[in-house]
Amino acid sequence: MKKILLASALLFSALSFAQIDLSSTRFGVTAGGNYSRVRNAHNPSGPRFTFQGGVLALIPMGKDNQFYLQPEVLYYGAGETGKDKDAKGRDGYDAVYGNNYLSVPIYFKGYFSEAESEFFGMIGPRFNFLLNQNVKNAPVGRPYYDPDVTDPKLPGVSGKASGFNFAIGLGVGYSYKRQLEVALKYDLGITNTYPDLAKEPGGTSKGKSEQVISLGVSYIFE
Repeated sequence: MKKILLASALLFSALSFAQIDLSSTRFGVTAGGNYSRVRNAHNPSGPRFTFQGGVLALIPMGKDNQFYLQPEVLYYGAGETGKDKDAKGRDGYDAVYGNNYLSVPIYFKGYFSEAESEFFGMIGPRFNFLLNQNVKNAPVGRPYYDPDVTDPKLPGVSGKASGFNFAIGLGVGYSYKRQLEVALKYDLGITNTYPDLAKEPGGTSKGKSEQVISLGVSYIFE
């Protein structure tokens, strides 16, 4: 929580000194694919491939046509998968731990020059609000990985995802005439995605945070 407050304070401090021109705001749509994993959670674990999509606003900061604030509102898929084998080497289970969010990133965006077609960089906080959690084929030995299943022998142990996640987003991309843009982004999860899995027998108390790499395309209207 302290990290969230510090990051938010830095953001709003920067914005308070910026010359934001709301009257020149442009809007757009964005969509792309996500590659996500969760640290220190389901074991063994693998990546989940899903998607994101939504709308954005491009708000000028200053008059040099180079720096902007870019808030977005997205449907945002994350989570991970899990695979294991039995004693004979056969697939024991093929699980999916899907977390789907209403995501609100707020990026500070800078183009490398004032040229119409140019590379850019992005950084800012991401606020994820859980819409739903879909778990399929949870392992028999760990039924509590499914948030709808309770193991009476392990009270308090649950694979239920947190209703809110906070991350720091970084990205680079290329803009064609400040209208069609491609961006590669990395979201570093800060908060604990599965807080109750810290009580899992043989588990670790280390944070179980989501990490997401995405490749997306945006179109910004005139």
